[in-house]
Amino acid sequence: MIRTINAILLFLSLCGVVGVYALKYSVEDIASEKAALERRIARQKADLTLLQADWAYLNQPAHVAPIVARHQEALGLAPTLQQQYGGFDGLPMRSAAPDSAALDSLLEALEDGIDPIGQIIEGN
Repeated sequence: MIRTINAILLFLSLCGVVGVYALKYSVEDIASEKAALERRIARQKADLTLLQADWAYLNQPAHVAPIVARHQEALGLAPTLQQQYGGFDGLPMRSAAPDSAALDSLLEALEDGIDPIGQIIEGN
């Protein structure tokens, strides 16, 4: 009886040892994969930083201006004029005081259960 129990415990101990070593090696493999991914991410971040610096250099007006001047006819570009944006004269003036009669009629309609916005939407 004791011999059988000892054999079972020995077998379970060996299975445990094998399981622990297998777990150890799988964790080491995962750690090496993680380190490889971290190195790859660091390289890609460095490449991205370099590309952003190149982009900033290539978009400088001093770099773009000669190219635009060289291809002025093909691009058909012209400087933007202030008149293209409009002026203050084109803006509507703000009313001096709110239209209290219109606001009162709106509030009365809402109290009566009428939805003026809903009527406008349904009318279109």
